Amino acid sequence: MRVGFALAVSLVSLAGCGNSQPYVSELRLQRGLVIVLPGIEGRSLFNKAICRGLDEGGVDWAIELYDWTSHVPLAFLINLRSEHRNRGRAAEIAERIVRYQRNYPDRPIVLVGQSGGGAIAAWTCEAMPSGRKVDGVIILAATLSPEYPLATSLGNCRRGIVNFYSFGDVVLLWAGTIISGTMDGEHTSSAGRVGFTVPHPEARPAEYNRLFQVPWHKEMARRGNLGGHLTSGAAEFVAAYVSPLVLAPRWDTGVIAEVLEDANKLGSSQPGAETSGSSARRVTVEERAAQLAAGEAPAPPPVTNEEPAAQPVRDAQRFTPPPDVRKPAEQPAPVPSPPPPATQPAGPSEPTTRPAGKAVGLLVIRS
Repeated sequence: MRVGFALAVSLVSLAGCGNSQPYVSELRLQRGLVIVLPGIEGRSLFNKAICRGLDEGGVDWAIELYDWTSHVPLAFLINLRSEHRNRGRAAEIAERIVRYQRNYPDRPIVLVGQSGGGAIAAWTCEAMPSGRKVDGVIILAATLSPEYPLATSLGNCRRGIVNFYSFGDVVLLWAGTIISGTMDGEHTSSAGRVGFTVPHPEARPAEYNRLFQVPWHKEMARRGNLGGHLTSGAAEFVAAYVSPLVLAPRWDTGVIAEVLEDANKLGSSQPGAETSGSSARRVTVEERAAQLAAGEAPAPPPVTNEEPAAQPVRDAQRFTPPPDVRKPAEQPAPVPSPPPPATQPAGPSEPTTRPAGKAVGLLVIRS
């Protein structure tokens, strides 16, 4: 069964071969750059769909599909586990970004990494030279371990990192990475399935304020993302959920919650409403991006580190079913801790149900 699956993926990869970059032109380069980093299969129809979705979603920047893999057919394990080589390719991408910044100063740069490409995106940020940053990173179904430290990568992202993950990604990001390992060499369920673990508040680097974690929701299925690995980069999903994030000039919990709410509304079937077709989707996404860029959208609440009390880590990293998307300001206030004994100095205490040394991500909207 595994051989048949690998063969199917390989055929899709070979079908996507070619060096054409249909979304790269001088005019587009003058507006900005999105670098799409594929998974361990390399250039394929899967990641071409990501590029197409970005374009259909209104991203009129250059969209470059950068194949970081070894280009050896069926070399999935080589691409997955050659960390030293992969970090070298990430350093090459960082150099590519610096050259772009020199030729097109002050233009935005966003990395979009799917599966193994999510690890390459994080390592590219780590490899950026001092004083150089990308604007943001969007990760789809990352093949990194949940405990992987992101502080350095986040420090080199102006907007931060958005991590889309799905608990339903069982075949590749649970069984697959437990058996074969993650890109960083851990035999565990991946962050693309359970999210990244955020350090305990007392030891949390400030950079984690710019980590936003988005779990899969059933509304995403209306746009082609069925919660499994192979549909995490579906073109319609990327157009509705990823493109507005690329175009938004800043990221915080309010902006991201609004983008998700708008995308969920686009995916909902309503009598008499046209919810399909790339032209209708494109107009809506572009209008939202323009509103955010012009500051015409409602002002989002400030980013906060306050977390709902007495919630397990994984349960707290879920979103309410749309349209009842709650922003941080609307979350229930933390339950106050009982006063300490008279002999002890007063101070806050952690909820008893939270595993030691862990905390939830900052974009917390529960189901």
